Amino acid sequence: MYSRKIVMLTLCLGFVSLSLAGEVPTDANDIRPLLPGQSAPSFEATDAYGETYTFASDSLERPAIIIFYRGGWCPICNIYWSDLRKVEDKLTGMDLDLIFLSADGPHVLADAVAGETEKLKYQLLSDGSSEIAQAFGIAFKVDDATYQLYKDRIVDLEEASGYKHRNLPAPAAFIVGTDGVIRFSYVNPDYRVRLHPDVLLAAARTMPEYRLGRR
Repeated sequence: MYSRKIVMLTLCLGFVSLSLAGEVPTDANDIRPLLPGQSAPSFEATDAYGETYTFASDSLERPAIIIFYRGGWCPICNIYWSDLRKVEDKLTGMDLDLIFLSADGPHVLADAVAGETEKLKYQLLSDGSSEIAQAFGIAFKVDDATYQLYKDRIVDLEEASGYKHRNLPAPAAFIVGTDGVIRFSYVNPDYRVRLHPDVLLAAARTMPEYRLGRR
């Protein structure tokens, strides 16, 4: 059952339209995400503890799940985070790296973990610059009206990210093999629709590294 869902999710990426190279689209429907079979970009990011985390796609020791989300200010992101907690132990127990990339700046992430007594089992990283989301092809620029609406009711995106670009990532999940190649991806321009945690877990279990190692 899950294999059929995974195929459907991968195929659904056909909705994306082309954007001009180097430009961040102004509509989430115009993003052009990386697809399974393409190489994941390497990147460096600051984690919630102020340390630098390096993702070197050409020399990975373990497969990685990379999840992009809008920020801690997003109610739907927080609900989804709670849903993912139900499979967190299973994912972190599969000898893979679980990476969350937030559009919030490092200062916001630091505040989020300030009251935690135990270190996180996963990597919580800042992509406040939006450079990583752009490299994965999922960044889009929020229009002036939406920016002002968010600022009045929820969050100042510029203050939260620490940058003036007003970019957000379309919520996305990528699974990357030890060879640096994307094996699975789910991207949806509608931020209200997220990948079901059970499907993410099923996709991770299809990885050759998992099957061969019986992890």
